[in-house]
Amino acid sequence: MNSTKFLTIFSVLIVSTTALLGFIGSKQGVTVTGRLICNGQPASGVLVKMYEDGTIYDSKLDSQKTGADGTFRVSGSQNKIRTIDPKVNIYHKCNYNGLCSKKVSINIPKSAVVSGSGSNARNYDIGTINLANKFSGESTDCIH
Repeated sequence: MNSTKFLTIFSVLIVSTTALLGFIGSKQGVTVTGRLICNGQPASGVLVKMYEDGTIYDSKLDSQKTGADGTFRVSGSQNKIRTIDPKVNIYHKCNYNGLCSKKVSINIPKSAVVSGSGSNARNYDIGTINLANKFSGESTDCIH
């Protein structure tokens, strides 16, 4: 079997399995809020995305920009057999003049996940984060 046929069959299996599991699993949701600052000032207009951290690929659940006061609220839900594994990615330029944005990923505990949709979920507050700090696993990201 040539590699093109193998990749096509593999892709179809992945998409089919993901779709099937979406129907079989139960709806789970999560809501995350927080406040971002840069050197003590509100970090407004910062992109915050919430993902379900998948084995093969991540599924985007929500995307918002911080308000003038640096606050954000992202919320999402997904059907899955096992408990979803949410994470929040923050893309910022605080104290950074590079071409791309800095990316900070924050794993959200599974205890924050509830049955049902994310909009009905109890709130998980990550608190105030100073983007001027250095973070473990921080990277740069040009395509987000």
